[in-house]
Amino acid sequence: MAVYKNPNYLQPSTSDAFDHDQGPRTAASLAGIYRCMGCHREIGIAAGHALPPHGHHTHTSAQGSIRWRLVVYADHNPK
Repeated sequence: MAVYKNPNYLQPSTSDAFDHDQGPRTAASLAGIYRCMGCHREIGIAAGHALPPHGHHTHTSAQGSIRWRLVVYADHNPK
């Protein structure tokens, strides 16, 4: 699970960008931390870079397919 120390650096969001899974080898829609929804591994990745492939790690049949979901967005245009 992603963790943080200073809450001043994060803000909540209701964006639907956090509601969609992306498959292996697809381009990350936004820069940030992505979580595998089957096994809960997390990765940091730049926008547009390919998410890890199927061979990155293995799942049990109970975990299902590898699918990545954005959990923390790195905003490059702060207000």
